[in-house]
Amino acid sequence: QVRLVESGGGLVQPGGSLRLSCAASGRYFRLIAMGWYRQVPGKERELVAQITAGHSTNYADSVTGRFTISRDNAWKMVYLQMNDLKPEDTAVYYCNARYYSDERTWLDSWGQGTQVTVSS
Repeated sequence: QVRLVESGGGLVQPGGSLRLSCAASGRYFRLIAMGWYRQVPGKERELVAQITAGHSTNYADSVTGRFTISRDNAWKMVYLQMNDLKPEDTAVYYCNARYYSDERTWLDSWGQGTQVTVSS
């Protein structure tokens, strides 16, 4: 199983920047993708950004041009650089890993979440 731990959330003013980090540990057979999702109370969790094992990336329309997802070569760290933050970016941000386990089962792992608040 893959364990994920996020860090880097906090309070920032509109127009500011934050960098979220996700530390991954554990075993898997094959990684499919890692990404960042966010959720606000009363709404479904939504994809913010994703990077696949083939190195392609995709972003939610609302963050394109402002957020950048990246990773280290060993897939032990995944980052989300968030620039020009807006109040509507306020949410709990979750790191996600999608992979095949050693038993060849498709699994999703989630971190505990980190709060991002954009407010003046």
